[in-house]
Order: sequence, then C-alpha cells, then structure tokens
Amino acid sequence: MKIKQIHHVAYRCKDAKQTVEWYQRHLNMGFILAFAEDHVPSTKAPDPYMHIFLDAGNGNVLAFFELPNSPEMGRDVNTPEWVQHIAFEVDDVQTLIDTKARLEAAGIPVVGPTDHTLFKSIYFFDPNGHRLELAANTGTPEQAERAAAVKWDMLNEWAQTKRAPRHAAWMHSLEFESADAPK
Repeated sequence: MKIKQIHHVAYRCKDAKQTVEWYQRHLNMGFILAFAEDHVPSTKAPDPYMHIFLDAGNGNVLAFFELPNSPEMGRDVNTPEWVQHIAFEVDDVQTLIDTKARLEAAGIPVVGPTDHTLFKSIYFFDPNGHRLELAANTGTPEQAERAAAVKWDMLNEWAQTKRAPRHAAWMHSLEFESADAPK
C-alpha cells in the first residue's frame, strides 16, 4: 500500500461558524462541507457534533469538530505551544510579509518571519488556540540535498544521545546570529 495523500486532518474548535468565518477572512480558505449528527458514526456513541471542512489548497482539507456536550477544549500542558501546529505553504516571502501585515492589522499577533534557510515562516494562533504557520520555500535544490544527506545520521545520533546533532546547524545560523537570538 502507498498513501495517495492526506484526505483531511481534523481538530477541535470552540465555535464552528466562527472558525469557518475566521479561516475564510484571514487565510482565504473556502468552506467545502459541513455535516452534523447526534451520534458518532464510527463509535455510535451519543455525542452531537458539527463537522466542518475547509479547502487548504491542492486537494488538502482542514476539518474541525465542534462538540457542544464535551468539556471545554484545552491543550496538552506538557507540550510547549510552539510544537503542535499546522503549516501551510504560500507562494513567496512577499506573501508572508503581506499576510503578516493583514493579520496584525486585524489584531492577531504574529511571530516572524523566521529564517529556516530552506523556507521562511510566520506563526500565529487561530481563535481556537491552534498554532498556525505560513511557510514560503526559499532554499535551493543543493541546500535541500545537503539537508537530506544527513537526515539518517542526525536521527541515529539523536536516538542515542537525545542531544541536538549539529549536522544541519547551518540551516538556522542566520536566525541565531540575529540580535533577537537567545544567547
């Protein structure tokens, strides 16, 4: 078997209508589909829900569930909020800069652009507390090959030491040389 592509990824939301409107307004995502039931089809459990689907481009679908009878949603307090996120690719760095300005004008705090050498990113949160990333590819094929060439060495070293291998430290050297970098 070979996976064809991601059919959809699903997250929980606080308010389905607010979520659709936010993603339409701020990320220009189309509203594809909604369905709701009083019972969960896979488990048959009585648990009313609204399930919404948004167009994330190129056949990618981002979905959300609103669960009015469940306790208020939270997050894994043992995982830093920067870890779990959804990353979307955009056309270019200018799109990142323009989108950052639009988001900030709408009162949404944005981090970045962050330089990962192979791509640059901005980061922000949706109204449900999910961290989002917009990324624009900036790397050359040679840089991508250089990073890919050390992936197994890095993974194997990490598996043994649980310390960050330095094989691809060049990717963030500009970011860590900046005035804002941790010392």
